[in-house]
Amino acid sequence: QVALVESGGGSVQAGGSLTLSCIASGFTHGSYCMAWFRQAPGKKREGVASRCTFGGSTYIGDSVKGRFTSSLDNAKNTLYLQMNSVKPDDTATYYCAARDNDRADFPYWGQGTQVTVSS
Repeated sequence: QVALVESGGGSVQAGGSLTLSCIASGFTHGSYCMAWFRQAPGKKREGVASRCTFGGSTYIGDSVKGRFTSSLDNAKNTLYLQMNSVKPDDTATYYCAARDNDRADFPYWGQGTQVTVSS
């Protein structure tokens, strides 16, 4: 069974930076994708960024493009989200998700980490 553990959330002032990490365990092969989603109270869940192993597709959401970057350390099975120039609108619970490379949906989810940006 695949397990995902997020860390790095917290409170930060607008304009500041924060780095989220997500460690995956349980994959029996090296072909998978990991992603960050976020959900703020009263809003729909939003895809933020995703990366796949072995040069697969990458994604960055329009609302964070130019401010957030993701990276995937294959050796550590860890997905990072570097959040720069954060805004109050970035306040949300950030969830890590993962899937096998040949799936379209994300069946594996972490417990979430809260990010709060104050103005």
